[in-house]
Formats: sequence, structure tokens, C-alpha cells
Amino acid sequence: MVVVYNTPYHCILPDTDNPHQPMSNIKVLTLGWEFPPLVNGGLGIACLGLSKALAKKVDLRVIVPKADPSVHTDGFQLTGLNNVSFREVEQVDRKYSYESFAMVEHAPIELDPYTTVEGETGMIQFTQEGRISFSRTHEADLQLFKNKEDLYAGDLALKVIQFSKIAAKIAMQQDFDVIHAHDWLTYYAGIAAKRVSGKPLVVHMHATEFDRSGENINTQVYAIERAGMHAADRVIAVSNLTRNIVINRYGVPADRVVTVHNAVRFAEGSSEVPERGVKDKIVTFLGRITYQKGPDYFVEAAAKVLKRVPDVRFVMAGSGDMMNHVIRRVARLGIADRFHFTGFLRGEDVHKMFQLSDVYVMPSVSEPFGISPLEAMRSNVPVIISKQSGVAEVLDYAVKVDYWDVDALADAIYALVKYPALAGMFASKGLEEVTNLKWNDAAAKIKSVYEAVIEESKNK
Repeated sequence: MVVVYNTPYHCILPDTDNPHQPMSNIKVLTLGWEFPPLVNGGLGIACLGLSKALAKKVDLRVIVPKADPSVHTDGFQLTGLNNVSFREVEQVDRKYSYESFAMVEHAPIELDPYTTVEGETGMIQFTQEGRISFSRTHEADLQLFKNKEDLYAGDLALKVIQFSKIAAKIAMQQDFDVIHAHDWLTYYAGIAAKRVSGKPLVVHMHATEFDRSGENINTQVYAIERAGMHAADRVIAVSNLTRNIVINRYGVPADRVVTVHNAVRFAEGSSEVPERGVKDKIVTFLGRITYQKGPDYFVEAAAKVLKRVPDVRFVMAGSGDMMNHVIRRVARLGIADRFHFTGFLRGEDVHKMFQLSDVYVMPSVSEPFGISPLEAMRSNVPVIISKQSGVAEVLDYAVKVDYWDVDALADAIYALVKYPALAGMFASKGLEEVTNLKWNDAAAKIKSVYEAVIEESKNK
């Protein structure tokens, strides 16, 4: 048995008399990397929304490196390796061996997709496959997930590899029909779980390395992404934009790639609007301050708007490797008194920021989807988004501009802060539109993917 502190989870063995579970009772082992409140971006938010919706349709268990033990999940079981003891899995250690990522070397390279310090580098581990036998999990293995450092800090590659091995141990003792791995950090774990169980694998591509890095990709991250997608029975892409990248850049057959758009949850945050403290209009950028998100275009547009309308304040909420560059550019443009940096926000603070905003801007260079515009629209805020985003595929009542067209972006901001009737129309119509984007619909599509791959696996 695997012991989860405060929550014992007993091993469930398959029913050998009835090997094929009915489709209405599909058992899903989900592998994720982050989960609220321990989040660094939209990945955890999406996993939460989708998990809550899927739990109404399938038997769901979610495994992540770290979970807050005080968090209550309704309808599914959340296990964080930081809360797990493996002292009682000796039977697994004795009985099994499997193909895994065994040979490890170190090389200095930046691996963190959410790096928050300019120039920060870490260690990546190159791996090759080899047959290994389980030994008792060392305390050091679990310590990677029990310490207080950020999930993306330190030797991230080692965490990815160790998560895969521990997840495989858990998989050996569980009864499930399909594996669902979210984003590249869990793909090794998904591959390992598939090898030890023989069950079909679905991988979820929330963002590709091309989205994060443009053409200057990290080849090691790309290799992990490609390995996971080619090992999978299906790839779920969060937009048609992402689907095309998966097909054309990673060589995955088109018939194995399915688009399932994200949604937004409405049962979050207080309805009480916080005190603004200023009468000026507030225009907000919220996201990682990295090349992908286009923060420099936001700054340039802000300078153009302030030449026409002085009573506007611009807020950049987030952190990232371009922070110092952006601060210096704001100073050079002479708009520092109109520009505010909040640092990284999560949870209720994100909700409050949207409540304080008059306009939300997402000028992303490449955005696989983009949940933050939906969160802004949920708060009755008009949004401006880049045409180069997946969310543009599902929104009609958002102002869409090319990320590089700073003049068009500035004109759009000016129009929404200057003409209340126009802003009100986009806000009200946008709220109606986003209300119809439900996680339940996404979950229904994903359940149909599960059914397809399970049926295919029976016929192999």
C-alpha cells in the first residue's frame, strides 16, 4: 500500500473476472506538475478546472509532485509526493523491473520555463533508456518534493526523472484504464506508467517549447516533449494553433492530435470590489514577464497612450526573466510615475487585480491558449488579446490585434479607456460569451478521447 499522510489510499487490484471496465466508470490516473494553490502559471489553474469537471464523469486520481495537504478536493483524490511515504512498497521493489530513464549525466543548461531571475541557469540531466530494478526509494528521492523550494527551482531535470520513477511505483499498485499526463514535465512519468501498466497514454500539450522560446528552443525540453507525444496514444492540444505546431514541428500524425479548448471557473473569489484608491483608469498586464508574453509591446503601447491620455495607470503583474529589461525601458520612456509592478500574484490577489482593472491586455507573441483573458472577462473587464493566441479561436467579443502592432494596441487601449459605452459593450458581451465556455464541455470531449484509446487498446 501507498500511505498518504492523513489520507490512506489502499491498493485496488483489477477485477480479473471483468477485465474491461464499463465506459461509464473509466478509471483515470492523472499526472500533473502543479496544482492550486501551489501554482506558477495557467497550467495549475487549467488542471484544477478540468479535474473538477472530469471527476463528475470518470473515476479520477491526480498525482502531482507537491500538494497542499489542507486543500479539499471534491470528487477526486489529489496526491502530492510531498505527503507520501514509500516505506511500505517493498513488494514493488522486490517484484518488478521496467524500462526507464536510468543513465544520467549532468550538463549546464537553462531548463526552467518559468525562470524568474535574469541569467539564472540550472542543471539538466541527459538520460538514456535502460532496464532497472526497483530498489527501496531513498529518502533523498522524496526530499526533492518535500523541501520548500519552488517546483521549478534547482535541478528541475532530476525532479522530472524522479517523479517519473515514483509515479511508476504508484501506477504498479493502482487499478486504472488510462493515463493522462499534463505538459512536458510529466511526460516521462506518463511513459513510465504506460510501460509498467500497459494502459493507453493521453498527453496534454498546454504549451510547446516553440511557444516559450520561439525558434531558439531548448533542444532537451523539445526532446522530452517529442518523446512523450510519440509514446502517447493521443495528444490533446489546447488550441488549433497548438495542434498545428504539434503536427508540423513534432511530427505527430494528425489523426492522433485532438483540440480541446480551455475554459474558466466561476466559483472563485469574492464578489466584493476592493477599494481602488485612484480615479485613473487602470490597464493591466498579468502573466509571466517573458518574451512569450510580449511585455515589451505593452510598455511601448502604454507610452503612446499616455501621450494622448495622461490619467491612465498601467499595471504589470507578474515576474520573469525580462523584468529588469522592462523596468529599465519604463524609466527611459519617462512613464515610471504611471507604471506599477506588483510582482507575482496568485489566487485571490489575481481576482482582486482584475476587479480593479478597466482594461486587460494580453499581447502574447505566442500563446497556446491563455486563460487570463477569460478570468478578466469573468470579472466584467474588456480585454485586448493578440491574434497569435489560442484563446482568439473561441472569443468574438475581445479586441484582437497583432502583437507586434504597437500602434494598433495603443489605439485599442485608448478607445476602451476613453469611450465608456464601447468598453461597456465589450465587457457585457464578453461576460456572456465566457459564461458559455465551460470546463464540463472540455471534460466531455476528453472523456470521448479516453473511450477511443481504451477501445483501441482492447483491439491491439
